[in-house]
Amino acid sequence: MSATEIAKRHFSAAIAEAHASGADPDSVCRSLLGLVVGTYLGTRPVSDVQSELRFVADNCDPETDFMFMRP
Repeated sequence: MSATEIAKRHFSAAIAEAHASGADPDSVCRSLLGLVVGTYLGTRPVSDVQSELRFVADNCDPETDFMFMRP
């Protein structure tokens, strides 16, 4: 099983549990993001984590091609 498949399975379970318990899915996402950042900071410098987050933020529009994609 790939890392992506593992992450998707756990993410889906967390969102399903949020819906089942009446918790706000956005709050769960925010909490998961905080856990990811905290884990990154355990092994990576702040500037590296910031760079990782900037890359994701800069490339999150599904209607826009990544800069490195070719037509």
